[in-house]
Amino acid sequence: MLKTLHISNYALITELQIDFEAGMSVLTGETGAGKSIIIGALSLIQGQRADTRVVKEGTEKSIVEAGFDVKNYRLKSFFENNDLDYNDSCLIRREIAANGKSRAFINDTPVPLNLLRELSDKLLDIHSQHENLLLSTENYQLMVVDAVAQNKGELSDFQQAFAAWNEAKAELNKLRKEADRRNADLDYLQFQLHQLDEAKLTEGEQADLETELEMLSHVEEIKSALAQADHLLANEDTNVLKSVKEITTAIRRINTFLPESTSWAERLEAVLIELKDLASDISLAQDKLEFNPERLEWLDNRLNLIYSLQKKIRVETVTELIEMRESFRKQLNRIENLDDELSEAAKRVEQCFRAMQTNSERLTGSRRKAIPVIEKFLVGELTQLGMPAIQFVVSIKTGSEFTEKGNDVVEFLFSANKNRSVLPVSQIASGGEISRLMLGIKSMLISKSDLPTIIFDEIDTGISGEIAGRMGEIMRKMSEGTQVIVITHLPQIAAKGNNHFAVYKDSSGKETETHIRLLPTDERIREIASMLSGKSITEAALMNARELLRN
Repeated sequence: MLKTLHISNYALITELQIDFEAGMSVLTGETGAGKSIIIGALSLIQGQRADTRVVKEGTEKSIVEAGFDVKNYRLKSFFENNDLDYNDSCLIRREIAANGKSRAFINDTPVPLNLLRELSDKLLDIHSQHENLLLSTENYQLMVVDAVAQNKGELSDFQQAFAAWNEAKAELNKLRKEADRRNADLDYLQFQLHQLDEAKLTEGEQADLETELEMLSHVEEIKSALAQADHLLANEDTNVLKSVKEITTAIRRINTFLPESTSWAERLEAVLIELKDLASDISLAQDKLEFNPERLEWLDNRLNLIYSLQKKIRVETVTELIEMRESFRKQLNRIENLDDELSEAAKRVEQCFRAMQTNSERLTGSRRKAIPVIEKFLVGELTQLGMPAIQFVVSIKTGSEFTEKGNDVVEFLFSANKNRSVLPVSQIASGGEISRLMLGIKSMLISKSDLPTIIFDEIDTGISGEIAGRMGEIMRKMSEGTQVIVITHLPQIAAKGNNHFAVYKDSSGKETETHIRLLPTDERIREIASMLSGKSITEAALMNARELLRN
């Protein structure tokens, strides 16, 4: 529960400290005294976005600190899971700098706002007048039903199934788009693959073809060179072979006189053998070589085909063409297999949808079981609050589509008068009726939860007289299990509190400042009396105030 609230340099507050107790505490004060400022400061503890305008003029930053007793609320695992120090007392702090920077702390550990919100939602509920407007919305009404149904397990199971269904649909749509895109490319892929398959390309083919083409293109030059070489090697006039043989014989004649000439002769004989082989090869090549225009044309066409394919597919080698051929083949196979994948993906969507439907039915069942409980509780509460002819119905219908909360459409129907058909709350309920209905809902929700603290900010709008007293009694009963803090302008409600704080402005100094103080019994009597009669407190008002406190 909320133990302390410390506020500094916030709006009209320089320094303010409030110590709260269990039970029901009431805050009263004239309009404009600063009650809403305190609620605004508490909203920062709840993780609301900060406005730098709240920083007191002339100061560097505003600080709001709230101390909570958390020992009985099973929150230790939350602290451990988020690497936070756990103590039975928890301190939440917000700092809002004049330059716009905001920082949040839990037990002096800096934390992001989302973590602050998660913890504060487990500790504190602030009911503002804005929440009365939410009562008319479908989401809020559904939240009330789920809270009473206590169906977190069913809701979690449904949401997992809902997420799986959406994921399966996304995958199916992705495959369909891919299929459309690939089908658009089908003719292109088939044509390119057909061309490459027909070409029957092999590794290294291009280099061999280019070499052969170069040779056939210069066959006359080659034959002329070979003929010249053959003539020089074997011609009678310039017979190189005969000359080498004669040189070898001459050298052999001097072996006896010049020993090193022996090796010369051996080398010459080796040269002679090599020259004979070379002459034979040149002669043979000369005989084989002939101009072949058909082969030349074929080589030219084959290479032109290769060059054309390389240009079309934007590659530079036959190896790359072969790689692209296999890539096209794989893409075509992928297109052929997409039908199977699409079929499997469609089955998956259907399976996920059926699973989601099953979970949705369980979720709807839990909600339907809660409806009689809600109707009975609220009719009982509202009857106590001066609405004896109250009719309250929770309508639940099947929606046209699924959302993350199911496909139930919940609507609160209401009538405060006999012989009048129930209509949606937003269409028929007055401000005072909305206030009473909201109090009944809060009372019901508190009974179903272990929330430590609830704050009511003028929930009594549109209420007066005896009904106000009854509202106060309901809040007092709520405070037996949950700490209740009430900001009110009604004396009948203020008298129900265990503790009474007065919020007031002080303009005696250089600046107007908001203060708060806990009222002792005699001052509390005068505060309630002033709420009854205004600034001119009469003896009758004092007597009435004492009577309210006694009751």
